[in-house]
Amino acid sequence: MFKKDVAIAGKTNVKSSVQRKIRERILETYPLLEPHIDTLMHKSEKGQMESISIRLSDRSLPFYIIKYTPKDSDGEPIKGTSKIEPLFYETKDHLIPHLKLVHKYPDCFYRLRVDRGAIRFVLSGATLMAPGLTSEGGRLPSEDFEGEDERFGDVDLERGLVVVVEAEGKENACLVGALKVGTAKLREEKKGPAIEDGWHYVGDGLWKLPLD
Repeated sequence: MFKKDVAIAGKTNVKSSVQRKIRERILETYPLLEPHIDTLMHKSEKGQMESISIRLSDRSLPFYIIKYTPKDSDGEPIKGTSKIEPLFYETKDHLIPHLKLVHKYPDCFYRLRVDRGAIRFVLSGATLMAPGLTSEGGRLPSEDFEGEDERFGDVDLERGLVVVVEAEGKENACLVGALKVGTAKLREEKKGPAIEDGWHYVGDGLWKLPLD
């Protein structure tokens, strides 16, 4: 969806009441973020959420960011200094984290893995196909996992759940999006698209979008 550079149609401050609702939705969708929610929202720095309207070829969608003033070692705001961090973007059906947020809190999301051969296709914006996940180097949830692979879980994931996709041999996730089919079906059929339209990957237009 963000394969090309994206255009900004506008930017607005999010009202406090709306910000609270978004916070509730974040925790409802990603409950493992609860211990980190005040940090990512920069509550102690009185972070202000903003909504950027991203213009696509057929529609626009909101992209939420947080703007805040960092504090010095004494806990005082550093005058004339502000920072902006990406949070989530919203499709028709999903609230999806920006990958820079995922990289900060990787253990707070459902995770899958593609094999080495699929990496270049993912990073070129191609649709993620089932074979990249079901091959020897790929990972879907399994009761047989031990050690580090336990992070991929032991319970199959249903269609529509937002997942983070790691890459074999790489430290950080390379893609995030909603499952087009459940992982049980992916494992069984080993073919077809795995992620719904609307995914976000490292190096795409959303990744490169200037926030200042």
